[in-house]
Amino acid sequence: MFTRSDSRPITVVTGGAGFLGSHLTDRLLSEGHRVIGLDNLITGSVANIEHLAGNENYKFIRQDVSNYIFLPDDVDFVFHFASPASPIDYLEHPIPTLKVGALGTHNTLGLAKAKKATFLLASTSECYGDPLVHPQREDYWGNVNPIGPRGVYDEAKRFAEAMTMAYHRYHHVDTKIVRIFNTYGPRMRLKDGRVVPAFIGQALKGEPLTIFGDGSQTRSFCYVSDLIDGIFRLAMSDFHEPVNIGNPREMTIKQFAEQIQSITGTSSQIEYRPLPVDDPKVRQPDITRARTVLGWEPKVDFDTGIRQTIEYFRPRVG
Repeated sequence: MFTRSDSRPITVVTGGAGFLGSHLTDRLLSEGHRVIGLDNLITGSVANIEHLAGNENYKFIRQDVSNYIFLPDDVDFVFHFASPASPIDYLEHPIPTLKVGALGTHNTLGLAKAKKATFLLASTSECYGDPLVHPQREDYWGNVNPIGPRGVYDEAKRFAEAMTMAYHRYHHVDTKIVRIFNTYGPRMRLKDGRVVPAFIGQALKGEPLTIFGDGSQTRSFCYVSDLIDGIFRLAMSDFHEPVNIGNPREMTIKQFAEQIQSITGTSSQIEYRPLPVDDPKVRQPDITRARTVLGWEPKVDFDTGIRQTIEYFRPRVG
């Protein structure tokens, strides 16, 4: 059991075996935290945390946080990152996605309240839906279809934000909300439905790069180490309103596909398919708040980050 026997913080990370949760865990451990990872492994993987085996400052518990959480340990921080986060995942697991956004957020906020811990919610740029304002600022309320297929994720996160602010205002819990924009890097799943691993996997296999729609829709890609740095800074701040963390460098999906073709040297051609329902046409964070409040902005340029990601995937492409 972790106890406050010394000055090292004790931190819970839900979704701790996921892409972002595992990178966050590494950062927290490097900052001197003792970390308790919770994950039901519905989309996470033990492979993401196997390098932590035997680390006396880390322990892993397999648990669905939509169920009651009992931890005898002292806790100083709770980072709630548990949720399916890619279209393939939340369309395959719509009810668990809604439950972890609602019940999971309630349970983890309750844990933070009981332990007098700081709480950070991993929210998403999907709160803005298919935005009518560009770039997206935190004071924009969004354009979301609550009954569309993507609504199970979008509305779960919007509810989670409302619950988090209610606990802050009513119970005076020290809460933070990060709205995460498209992030990429090592430990992404090759077939999770997101554009970065999809294009890289297709290029390395020599398969067509599949673009949904005409490729004119835009995304902004942030390397994972930059994102985690922003999240850590937010957790250590005294700011309670939502903060966008992402890279404002915007490109079309077609431009992204062409860059993957160029960097990998693949012979793969581009193949166009119908656009999914409610797919956002634009996505670009306004990071003025992150710059002002946290002194944060991304540092890893796209070429460097994407090359590192390609090298991670290269031996994993079957």
